[in-house]
Amino acid sequence: MTELVSVLPDDIVRDCLARVSYEGFPTIASVCKDWMAEIQLPEFHRLRKDAGHAQKLIVMAQARVEPNLMTSGVIKCSVHHPVHRLTICEPETGVWRELPLAPEMSAGLPMFCRLAGTGSYLVVMGGWDPVTWTVSNSVFVYNFLTATWRRGADMPGRPRTFFGCASDSERRMVYVAGGHDENKVALRSAMAYDVDEDEWVMLPDMARDRDECKAIFHAGKFRIIGGYCTEMQGRFERTAEEFDVSTWCWNHIEEDFLEAGKCPRTCAGGDDGAVYMCRGADVVANKSAKWQVVGKLPAEVCNVAYTWMWQGKFLVIGSAGFGRSHVGYILDLKCYSWRKVQTPENYSGHVQAGCYFEI
Repeated sequence: MTELVSVLPDDIVRDCLARVSYEGFPTIASVCKDWMAEIQLPEFHRLRKDAGHAQKLIVMAQARVEPNLMTSGVIKCSVHHPVHRLTICEPETGVWRELPLAPEMSAGLPMFCRLAGTGSYLVVMGGWDPVTWTVSNSVFVYNFLTATWRRGADMPGRPRTFFGCASDSERRMVYVAGGHDENKVALRSAMAYDVDEDEWVMLPDMARDRDECKAIFHAGKFRIIGGYCTEMQGRFERTAEEFDVSTWCWNHIEEDFLEAGKCPRTCAGGDDGAVYMCRGADVVANKSAKWQVVGKLPAEVCNVAYTWMWQGKFLVIGSAGFGRSHVGYILDLKCYSWRKVQTPENYSGHVQAGCYFEI
């Protein structure tokens, strides 16, 4: 590779590039091929992280809020179904912005689509067409380095919705399991999407059918929590099972992982290996096979829509009740204190899905 800038040492240039906001990456990539190649290197992103310049982002599928439908924190019901968009929140700074959708999404995001983040890629999978309500197996990939979308290879098999989805950033893989088909038949099949190669590979089936299951990825394990079989229809199981990517097989089932009938939607994997979730008015953690209360939910987010864990922090986005504005709070698990995330009114719509990036 030639010099990045002819009059400066490469180390200084790299340090300057590492300080640029992720929003400036497309500009860097457009300067020259060498700069484009530089910001794609794993070493560049390690430099950003080690130097404290990496930015933490939550990308969400969020309902658009029209200002004329807001009254004192209450979102008035519209005669139309809500249009969903992609929003980005920097939880540590309170900065929000909207991410442009792919040209094929002119009517809005697919309803109930799943989001996954791996490396510098955002992957949007499945969901219902917002106009026809038909189930789609489509895959769209957004590259934060170039600010461009591409159409990925469709999910193989029959139409699938309400599946579990989680990503492995190290391997650039997105894992999918469970859900149900177009006849509302629960599925036990699983698969993985290689973002770089744009290819799908089938995984061995899970031990059980799992509709509306929750997926998390931690320490090389793809864990599937809860869900229910076709005959149970909404009565959630207590069990969980996990897929080991190193052995390419599913491990034993944890029979009593959840409380009976508990929806696993708010489960999130912690850096400490524990699983955190919201249960009633509490935040609880599963440590050493026992659930323990670690905090009380703020009243403003008692109706929880979305959760995420990173670096000892537990993010909760929710509302005080149906039709109320959605806001975010972060629980610091070192001191067990809450901090409210500043949320502009036009970013207070319901959150259907989300994923985390550290870019």
